[in-house]
Order: sequence, then structure tokens, then C-alpha cells
Amino acid sequence: MTDHTRPSSASDRPEFFPVGEEPGWGPPGGSPPSLGAHGIGQGWAPPTAPPALLPSGPPPAGPVRPAPARAGLFAMLAVVIALVSGGAASVGTWLLTRPPAGTDPGYSLAAPAAVSTARPPASVAGVAAKVLPSVVSLEVRGSSEAGTGSGFVIKGGYIVTNDHVAAVSGQGGEIKIRFNDGTSAGAKIVGRDPNSDIAVVKPDAAVTAPELPLGNSDSVVVGDPVIAIGSPLGLAGTVTTGIVSSLNRPVEAGGSTGSDYALINAIQTDAAINPGNSGGPLVNASGEVIGVNSAIAAVGGSPALGQQTGSIGLGFAIPVNHVRRIAQELITTGVARTSRIGITIDQGYQGEGVRIATRTESGEPAVTPGGPAAEAGLAPGDVILEVDGQPVGGSRELVVTIRSKAPGDKVTIGFQHDGQMKTATVTVGAAPVPAVRPS
Repeated sequence: MTDHTRPSSASDRPEFFPVGEEPGWGPPGGSPPSLGAHGIGQGWAPPTAPPALLPSGPPPAGPVRPAPARAGLFAMLAVVIALVSGGAASVGTWLLTRPPAGTDPGYSLAAPAAVSTARPPASVAGVAAKVLPSVVSLEVRGSSEAGTGSGFVIKGGYIVTNDHVAAVSGQGGEIKIRFNDGTSAGAKIVGRDPNSDIAVVKPDAAVTAPELPLGNSDSVVVGDPVIAIGSPLGLAGTVTTGIVSSLNRPVEAGGSTGSDYALINAIQTDAAINPGNSGGPLVNASGEVIGVNSAIAAVGGSPALGQQTGSIGLGFAIPVNHVRRIAQELITTGVARTSRIGITIDQGYQGEGVRIATRTESGEPAVTPGGPAAEAGLAPGDVILEVDGQPVGGSRELVVTIRSKAPGDKVTIGFQHDGQMKTATVTVGAAPVPAVRPS
């Protein structure tokens, strides 16, 4: 329905008004108006229904007043507009301030539960925790080169390492020991033995780290679990684990020529050993030292060009029974004896076993007069086939087998003399003791 306003001079009543709204309305005398023009009939009776529209033409004059129903509608429209406006403002604010997609500022995860870091003593972690305080790293600097290595503390605060680690310092060089607790101290060489690749150094300050117990390498068998600890590539306190993968491997360690290299009767392990592990301990499941890590087999790279190669699962350690003797001699005398039986090996021989030279070579007799082999009945040209019942495959195997024995030990040698198989018991001797090496 359209709302019309009326001039102020018009009547204040609508043209049509429902019956009963205004009783008594009409002209004087009580005669009701005629509505005949609407076709409803004459008299006062109201039409049956109000007209749907106001009549055309000017409305009667009167004051402006909205119908009561329009005021309620305006109020409702105001409320709706307010609600819509408020909602739109809220949505706009949320759009401007919402976090990036996929994030939730109120998100959180539960804190970890308190746990113990203690491990069973027989576990790898338990053994490592016991051994680590006794393992050190060495920083060695000489006049023309520098390097790093590993070592471990033994009785008296001495530190065992490889000769090829300590040798870098030369004469007048510098050795710094870094302990597992972060402290450090200078050190001096007590003694070196290139033939066994073992050296002993002594820190300038008092050593508070515990000594590491030495085991028995004769009790080691293939398959035993082992742990290697050291400072590969300068990363101190590195722990790797594996097994003993073989025994009695003839391996070169140390330098590459002359007296700078050692032939060792090594324990082979697949525990990862890398440059910088040299001199560190190889321990058994009880935390006892069974070997000193000294060499690795590698493929690719050239040490001559400074290209270091990493572990391929073939590492080698000097058996601790040999280390024990060498370290003790270095500490007590400054030098170590090299075991020998007094023969010169024929390097040109290609047959089975090892043949004793037939003549003097490089000034050395084939069989040293009065030496261990001579006293046992071996002669030039004899072919050594066995030592203590184990076949000898070549000169390297014979050398490392004899060097692994201590002077005074007895070995049984099977050899061929003039086509006949013979055996002899040989008491291992020692090479002339070299002059004491200055530190």
C-alpha cells in the first residue's frame, strides 16, 4: 500500500475508515453518507471489504502523520541495517587480521616426558660412557706439517697413540692434548717405535682422566663385538661399533717407505675408522682395549695429493698384547725392541712359503751367525712353510708373525731343507736396539 501525505488544511481523517473505528462519524442529523458510487448500496452499512487503493485525485488536506504500522517497519529496518553493518564490519576485520592459511596461533604439542639417559653397562652406550673420559685427541704441529689423531690414557697418566701421529711434531714441534672434559695440555714424546707404529706421550699437566684397562688380544675371536672411539676428521669423541671381521692380517701402517712404515699383525674390524681415528682404542664389550686403531683399506683418492678417503668397512688395529710390551719398553727405556729370528728373506722367490736368501744381500748374511735361526738349524735356501702350525703365505706374513712375538718367546717353524720337511723350535731374538730418539 502506498503512503500518501496530505496538506495541512485537509481533514485529519482518512478517506476510508473501517466500520466501528470512529463511532458517530457523519453529517449532522445522523444520516450516513451515500456510498452508491461504489456500487455497494445506499445507507450507513459499510462496504464488505476496504478498498485496496486510495482514490485518485488530491488527498484531503491535513497534518503529515505516518501510519502506525510504518513506524514499526522503520524500526525493524534500522535494526536489520545495524545488524548487517555490524556483521560486515566483523567479517572485514577477520579478513584483515586472519593468520596465513595453514597456521594456527593457538596450536601446541605436549612437552616430552622426563626420561633417564642411563643405559645398561653392557650396552654400546654404557661401554662408550665408561671409555670416553679416557680417550683424547691430539693436535700435532711440526716445522712443515700438522695433523690430528687420537690416543688414550694408560697407567701413570701416559698416553698411547700411533707413531705416525706423534712423528709429525719431529724435533722442536708441538703436541696439544685435548681431553674429553674439554681441558687441554701440552705434551712431550716419551718414546716412538716406527716398527710397531706405537708412540707414548706425556702431558705437561697432571692427568685427571681415568686410565683405560688393557685387555688380552689373544682371547679375541672373529665375530666379537667391538667399539672404536677417537677423533675422525677432528671430530672428537666419535663412537662407532662393529665386529672383529678377521685376525692376523699383515698390514702396513705409518709411513710409506723405509723405516717409516710398520708391518703389523692386525685385528680387522668393520667398525668405521677414518683419518683421525689413528691411535684411538678398539675396545671389547667390557670396555677393555684390545687394539690400537692404525690403518684402513680405502679405494679412490690419493694420499700423495692430499685426498683423504673414508671408511669402507675395513679397519685395522694393532693387537693390545703387542702394544702393551712396546709401550712399557718406551716408558722404561725410551726405545722398543723389534723381534727377529736372524734371517734375510729372498724377495725374488715366487714359490710356496718363504725362502731364506742363499747369499749375503745388502750387507746382511742369509742366516745371522749365532742368531736364533742358526741355532735352531735353519740354513740358507731353506723354505719356511709354517709358524706354530699356521701356513705362511709370503714374506709379509712371516715378518708380522715374528714381530708380534716378544723377544724370548719360542715358536715352532716348519721348513723344507733339501726337499725334506723338518721342524725346529726357535727362540725369538731382537734386533739391535737403536739409539734413544729425542723428543
